[in-house]
Amino acid sequence: MPAPEPPPPPSPPSPPRSSVPEAAARFGAHVLAASAARAHDVRAALGGPPAVHPATAPPVTPPLPAPTAVAEVPGAGVERLLRGPSGLGTAGLRLVAREPAPPSPAGAAEGTPVPGLYHHPVPDPDPARVEEVSRRIKAWALEEVQLYPEEWEEQFDGFSVGRYMVVCHPDAPSVDHLMLATRLMVAENAVDDCYCEDHGGSPVGLGERLLLAHTALDPLHTTEEYRPQWAKSLRADAPRRAYRSAMEYFVRAAGASQADRLRHDMARLHLGYLAEAAWAQLDHVPEVWEYLAMRQFNNFRPCPTITDTVGGYELPADLHAQDAMQRVIALAGNATTLVNDLYSYTKELDSPGRHLNLPVVIAAREGLSDRDAYLKSVEVHNDLMRAFEREAAALAEACPLPPVHRFLRGVAAWVDGNHYWHRTNTYRYTLPDFW
Repeated sequence: MPAPEPPPPPSPPSPPRSSVPEAAARFGAHVLAASAARAHDVRAALGGPPAVHPATAPPVTPPLPAPTAVAEVPGAGVERLLRGPSGLGTAGLRLVAREPAPPSPAGAAEGTPVPGLYHHPVPDPDPARVEEVSRRIKAWALEEVQLYPEEWEEQFDGFSVGRYMVVCHPDAPSVDHLMLATRLMVAENAVDDCYCEDHGGSPVGLGERLLLAHTALDPLHTTEEYRPQWAKSLRADAPRRAYRSAMEYFVRAAGASQADRLRHDMARLHLGYLAEAAWAQLDHVPEVWEYLAMRQFNNFRPCPTITDTVGGYELPADLHAQDAMQRVIALAGNATTLVNDLYSYTKELDSPGRHLNLPVVIAAREGLSDRDAYLKSVEVHNDLMRAFEREAAALAEACPLPPVHRFLRGVAAWVDGNHYWHRTNTYRYTLPDFW
């Protein structure tokens, strides 16, 4: 009999392909039905104060009645989803490229935008929601976590955190949802002020303080002998009390992957704090690219990354973890943080010591005048903003799932709302006289 034919040579491996369309196909109909708008029953999630260790339990107040959940309607075309919804508070929820905003009309909220800064106008936030969030966050800060002494009250009020969170989360179905983000924002600022900045902060010993505070977000799993000592430590100072309380409220309302995502992003934030502290201890001005690397960690990323929890739905973990989605979130965090560098520039110049921000680093490392360094920083921000919008629009087209589109619109709304808050917060910020 004839000799058998030799086996054919093995086929070369297929070239790598983007996993985003595959992820969309893999999740399919059950994602559309179950995860497109994972609305939480707030009475079940926040139907009482979060469970805490007896040694750390603060007094609490009952929540407002449960809200009506909102759901995404699947099946809409990509063009409509990119354009975003319409109606009060939704002007920032779109992913198509736009031109820089025109000057604010007469009667608009106070504050002057940085000239030449690429941004998009949004409507003023709902004043009723702003008032209620502001009332509730102050009660939480004073009564539940004893966050600040009486002499800090003006600064707390001047921060206008209620207006900040309402304008950044226009799709939040209720005040209860908005409070999830508001507590975390206030807690994060307490850590920054009291550990790093001008309310007792110092680069010396910062690593230990951040590590212990992080266990309020990512609980310590230890022996029964040592657990009571750790539990007691969570009330050792205002930042830890705030972290513990804010995270416990969040965990009760969020899915497991959403809570773990936030813990990861908070670890990123703390790593950025430590890099900046190391430069301060060494009296070192980093290269511009090194500064931008630090700012990718020490930035606003934890805020837009929870936009689905605040919106009452969940972006599935596998979709959130896609490289394309991670790039979009990183670009959003980087752009919004440079907005802070630009609006807080004069405030930081007037503070004791040297504060690193992008204009300061560019001036030192590239030999530019203060004015030219500031103007170049505006262009760096604009490049990041345009990259964010391009990448978000490309991802929305490549992965046509309602939860992806809604999440991307939520991140875009946060980007626009963050600029609105910086522009209008004239209590904290004034622009340099460079024009």
